[in-house]
Amino acid sequence: MKIDILTLFPDFFNNLSNYSIIGRAIEENCINVNCINIRDFSKDKHRKVDDYPFGGGPGMVMMPGPIYDAISHVKTKKSKVIYLSPQGKRLDQNIANTLSKEEHLILLCGHYEGIDNRIIDNYIDEEISIGDYVLTGGEIPALVLIDCVTRLKPGVLSSETSYIDESHYDGLLEYPQYTRPREFNGFKVPEVLLSGDHKKIAEWRESESIRVTLEKRPDLLNDL
Repeated sequence: MKIDILTLFPDFFNNLSNYSIIGRAIEENCINVNCINIRDFSKDKHRKVDDYPFGGGPGMVMMPGPIYDAISHVKTKKSKVIYLSPQGKRLDQNIANTLSKEEHLILLCGHYEGIDNRIIDNYIDEEISIGDYVLTGGEIPALVLIDCVTRLKPGVLSSETSYIDESHYDGLLEYPQYTRPREFNGFKVPEVLLSGDHKKIAEWRESESIRVTLEKRPDLLNDL
Protein backbone atom coordinates (compact mmCIF):
# COMPACT_ATOMS: atom_id res chain seq x y z
CA MET A 1 0.00 0.00 0.00
CA LYS A 2 1.09 3.52 -0.80
CA ILE A 3 -0.06 6.39 1.42
CA ASP A 4 0.40 10.01 0.37
CA ILE A 5 -0.29 12.63 3.05
CA LEU A 6 -1.18 16.11 1.78
CA THR A 7 -0.46 18.58 4.56
CA LEU A 8 0.75 22.08 5.42
CA PHE A 9 2.94 20.61 8.15
CA PRO A 10 4.99 17.69 6.77
CA ASP A 11 7.42 17.90 9.69
CA PHE A 12 4.58 16.59 11.87
CA PHE A 13 5.18 13.15 10.36
CA ASN A 14 8.99 13.14 10.61
CA ASN A 15 9.16 10.34 13.19
CA LEU A 16 6.57 8.10 11.58
CA SER A 17 9.20 5.62 10.39
CA ASN A 18 10.50 5.27 13.96
CA TYR A 19 7.10 4.51 15.45
CA SER A 20 6.47 0.93 16.58
CA ILE A 21 4.36 -1.14 14.17
CA ILE A 22 4.12 1.60 11.53
CA GLY A 23 7.90 1.92 11.49
CA ARG A 24 8.27 -1.82 11.05
CA ALA A 25 5.72 -1.80 8.22
CA ILE A 26 7.65 0.95 6.44
CA GLU A 27 10.99 -0.79 6.98
CA GLU A 28 9.64 -4.08 5.59
CA ASN A 29 7.97 -2.32 2.63
CA CYS A 30 4.46 -3.33 3.65
CA ILE A 31 3.51 0.33 3.24
CA ASN A 32 5.12 3.31 1.57
CA VAL A 33 4.34 6.67 3.23
CA ASN A 34 5.09 10.04 1.60
CA CYS A 35 4.38 13.56 2.81
CA ILE A 36 3.50 16.24 0.28
CA ASN A 37 3.60 19.89 1.33
CA ILE A 38 0.54 21.63 -0.09
CA ARG A 39 2.43 24.94 0.00
CA ASP A 40 4.72 23.61 -2.73
CA PHE A 41 1.77 23.94 -5.11
CA SER A 42 0.96 27.55 -4.27
CA LYS A 43 1.45 30.00 -7.14
CA ASP A 44 1.84 32.86 -4.67
CA LYS A 45 5.41 34.11 -4.13
CA HIS A 46 4.84 33.86 -0.37
CA ARG A 47 3.46 30.31 -0.76
CA LYS A 48 0.07 31.44 0.46
CA VAL A 49 -2.59 28.71 0.52
CA ASP A 50 -5.50 30.36 2.35
CA ASP A 51 -7.81 33.36 1.98
CA TYR A 52 -10.81 35.01 3.62
CA PRO A 53 -14.15 33.21 3.28
CA PHE A 54 -16.72 34.57 0.85
CA GLY A 55 -19.69 35.90 2.78
CA GLY A 56 -17.55 36.90 5.72
CA GLY A 57 -16.86 35.11 8.97
CA PRO A 58 -13.89 34.36 11.21
CA GLY A 59 -10.71 32.61 10.17
CA MET A 60 -9.30 31.63 6.81
CA VAL A 61 -10.18 28.93 4.28
CA MET A 62 -7.71 26.83 2.30
CA MET A 63 -7.90 27.74 -1.39
CA PRO A 64 -8.85 25.07 -3.95
CA GLY A 65 -5.96 25.60 -6.38
CA PRO A 66 -3.01 24.30 -4.34
CA ILE A 67 -5.07 21.40 -2.98
CA TYR A 68 -6.25 20.36 -6.45
CA ASP A 69 -2.71 20.51 -7.82
CA ALA A 70 -1.36 18.48 -4.88
CA ILE A 71 -4.01 15.78 -5.37
CA SER A 72 -3.40 15.70 -9.13
CA HIS A 73 0.35 15.34 -8.55
CA VAL A 74 -0.04 11.97 -6.81
CA LYS A 75 -3.41 10.63 -7.94
CA THR A 76 -3.74 7.57 -10.17
CA LYS A 77 -6.68 5.45 -11.28
CA LYS A 78 -6.16 3.27 -8.20
CA SER A 79 -6.14 6.13 -5.68
CA LYS A 80 -8.73 6.74 -2.98
CA VAL A 81 -8.77 10.37 -1.82
CA ILE A 82 -9.79 10.87 1.80
CA TYR A 83 -10.38 14.19 3.52
CA LEU A 84 -9.94 14.05 7.30
CA SER A 85 -12.93 16.10 8.42
CA PRO A 86 -15.15 16.48 11.52
CA GLN A 87 -18.09 16.23 9.11
CA GLY A 88 -17.01 12.85 7.80
CA LYS A 89 -18.16 9.33 8.48
CA ARG A 90 -16.84 8.26 11.87
CA LEU A 91 -13.87 5.92 11.59
CA ASP A 92 -14.54 2.42 12.87
CA GLN A 93 -13.09 -1.05 12.44
CA ASN A 94 -15.24 -1.83 9.40
CA ILE A 95 -13.93 1.26 7.60
CA ALA A 96 -10.36 0.36 8.59
CA ASN A 97 -10.84 -3.17 7.23
CA THR A 98 -12.13 -1.81 3.93
CA LEU A 99 -9.37 0.78 3.56
CA SER A 100 -6.68 -1.82 4.29
CA LYS A 101 -7.55 -3.45 0.95
CA GLU A 102 -6.85 -0.28 -1.04
CA GLU A 103 -3.64 0.06 -3.05
CA HIS A 104 -3.23 3.82 -2.71
CA LEU A 105 -4.62 6.22 -0.11
CA ILE A 106 -4.34 9.99 -0.44
CA LEU A 107 -4.99 11.64 2.93
CA LEU A 108 -5.84 15.33 2.79
CA CYS A 109 -5.23 17.22 6.04
CA GLY A 110 -7.21 20.43 6.27
CA HIS A 111 -6.44 23.41 8.49
CA TYR A 112 -7.78 26.81 9.54
CA GLU A 113 -11.58 26.94 9.00
CA GLY A 114 -11.40 24.09 6.51
CA ILE A 115 -11.02 23.80 2.75
CA ASP A 116 -12.93 25.25 -0.20
CA ASN A 117 -16.02 23.07 -0.58
CA ARG A 118 -15.51 22.68 -4.32
CA ILE A 119 -12.65 20.31 -3.51
CA ILE A 120 -14.92 18.23 -1.26
CA ASP A 121 -17.74 18.11 -3.79
CA ASN A 122 -15.63 17.19 -6.81
CA TYR A 123 -12.29 15.66 -5.87
CA ILE A 124 -12.77 13.78 -2.58
CA ASP A 125 -13.86 10.13 -2.51
CA GLU A 126 -14.65 9.98 1.19
CA GLU A 127 -14.68 12.20 4.28
CA ILE A 128 -13.62 10.49 7.51
CA SER A 129 -13.75 11.74 11.10
CA ILE A 130 -12.10 10.17 14.15
CA GLY A 131 -14.77 11.52 16.51
CA ASP A 132 -17.42 14.11 17.18
CA TYR A 133 -15.08 16.95 18.09
CA VAL A 134 -12.95 19.51 16.26
CA LEU A 135 -9.15 19.43 16.08
CA THR A 136 -6.74 22.09 14.85
CA GLY A 137 -5.97 20.17 11.68
CA GLY A 138 -6.16 16.80 9.98
CA GLU A 139 -2.68 15.60 10.89
CA ILE A 140 -3.62 13.75 14.09
CA PRO A 141 -6.63 12.07 12.43
CA ALA A 142 -4.35 11.05 9.55
CA LEU A 143 -1.99 9.37 12.02
CA VAL A 144 -4.89 7.53 13.66
CA LEU A 145 -6.15 6.29 10.30
CA ILE A 146 -2.67 5.19 9.17
CA ASP A 147 -2.14 3.29 12.42
CA CYS A 148 -5.43 1.37 12.42
CA VAL A 149 -5.20 0.55 8.70
CA THR A 150 -1.51 -0.39 8.62
CA ARG A 151 -1.79 -3.02 11.34
CA LEU A 152 -4.31 -4.91 9.18
CA LYS A 153 -1.91 -5.32 6.25
CA PRO A 154 -0.49 -8.85 5.82
CA GLY A 155 2.93 -9.25 7.40
CA VAL A 156 2.72 -6.20 9.64
CA LEU A 157 1.68 -8.01 12.83
CA SER A 158 3.21 -11.29 13.93
CA SER A 159 -0.01 -13.16 13.15
CA GLU A 160 -3.54 -12.52 11.94
CA THR A 161 -4.96 -13.45 15.35
CA SER A 162 -3.19 -10.42 16.79
CA TYR A 163 -5.97 -8.23 15.43
CA ILE A 164 -8.83 -10.71 14.95
CA ASP A 165 -9.21 -11.12 18.72
CA GLU A 166 -9.08 -7.40 19.44
CA SER A 167 -11.90 -5.06 20.37
CA HIS A 168 -14.32 -4.12 17.57
CA TYR A 169 -12.93 -6.52 14.96
CA ASP A 170 -15.96 -8.83 15.24
CA GLY A 171 -18.29 -6.23 16.75
CA LEU A 172 -17.49 -7.07 20.39
CA LEU A 173 -14.99 -5.65 22.85
CA GLU A 174 -11.98 -7.80 23.66
CA TYR A 175 -11.99 -10.17 26.63
CA PRO A 176 -9.82 -9.26 29.69
CA GLN A 177 -6.10 -10.00 29.42
CA TYR A 178 -3.74 -11.10 32.21
CA THR A 179 -0.02 -11.84 32.58
CA ARG A 180 2.49 -12.65 35.34
CA PRO A 181 2.42 -12.65 38.31
CA ARG A 182 -0.50 -14.96 39.00
CA GLU A 183 -1.39 -12.87 42.05
CA PHE A 184 -0.95 -9.10 42.34
CA ASN A 185 -1.87 -7.17 45.50
CA GLY A 186 -4.19 -10.02 46.45
CA PHE A 187 -5.92 -10.10 43.05
CA LYS A 188 -5.67 -13.44 41.22
CA VAL A 189 -5.76 -14.40 37.56
CA PRO A 190 -8.96 -16.34 36.69
CA GLU A 191 -8.28 -20.04 37.24
CA VAL A 192 -9.60 -21.07 33.83
CA LEU A 193 -6.68 -19.25 32.14
CA LEU A 194 -4.24 -21.41 34.10
CA SER A 195 -6.04 -24.68 33.39
CA GLY A 196 -4.48 -25.45 30.02
CA ASP A 197 -7.94 -26.44 28.74
CA HIS A 198 -8.08 -24.56 25.44
CA LYS A 199 -11.78 -25.24 24.87
CA LYS A 200 -12.77 -23.85 28.25
CA ILE A 201 -10.46 -20.87 27.76
CA ALA A 202 -12.06 -20.11 24.39
CA GLU A 203 -15.55 -20.37 25.93
CA TRP A 204 -14.53 -18.09 28.82
CA ARG A 205 -13.08 -15.51 26.46
CA GLU A 206 -16.22 -15.50 24.31
CA SER A 207 -18.52 -15.06 27.31
CA GLU A 208 -16.25 -12.36 28.77
CA SER A 209 -16.28 -10.45 25.47
CA ILE A 210 -20.06 -10.40 25.58
CA ARG A 211 -20.08 -9.39 29.26
CA VAL A 212 -17.56 -6.57 28.79
CA THR A 213 -19.41 -5.28 25.72
CA LEU A 214 -22.72 -5.35 27.60
CA GLU A 215 -21.22 -3.41 30.51
CA LYS A 216 -19.14 -0.87 28.61
CA ARG A 217 -20.65 -0.50 25.12
CA PRO A 218 -24.13 -2.08 25.00
CA ASP A 219 -24.83 -0.03 21.85
CA LEU A 220 -22.46 -2.30 19.92
CA LEU A 221 -24.72 -5.30 20.57
CA ASN A 222 -27.51 -3.64 18.61
CA ASP A 223 -25.43 -3.98 15.44
CA LEU A 224 -24.83 -7.74 15.80
